Amino acid sequence: MSDDRMAEVFAAVRLGGVDPAVGRRALEKLWSELGDHAEALHRCVIAHHLADLQEEAAEALHWDRAALAAVFGPGVPLDEGLRGFLPSLYLNLADSHRRVGEFDVARMQLAIARGHLDVLASDAYGALIRGRLRRVEAALAAGSIERLPSP
Repeated sequence: MSDDRMAEVFAAVRLGGVDPAVGRRALEKLWSELGDHAEALHRCVIAHHLADLQEEAAEALHWDRAALAAVFGPGVPLDEGLRGFLPSLYLNLADSHRRVGEFDVARMQLAIARGHLDVLASDAYGALIRGRLRRVEAALAAGSIERLPSP
């Protein structure tokens, strides 16, 4: 994907922060345009952000699965860029499973997310993911299926 295409992806992500419906439509359009042959990282980024923009937990789960499938697609080398997404991908998958009431699956996904935390730096992003992991764990322990507030 060209840098221009990636700029479109991030513009759509920013739109989603202002108007989730508009951002969702823009990302869905990019997803359709790129198709199955786009680079794994780019498909992952689009699906990952599409999951965040869904109102329904089942739809978020669909897109979380699509993001992870992009990373582990046939012939996709698990490079450093993709490995860096794994804690967040598994964390989001755990949260979506929690929100649809699949608590055992959510616990398993959280364990996998924890197993990938070593790829995160000790920076703001790493702190964000670790903090969100604790919040998802607490919600899961409470048996909550409610959407968590954004950090």
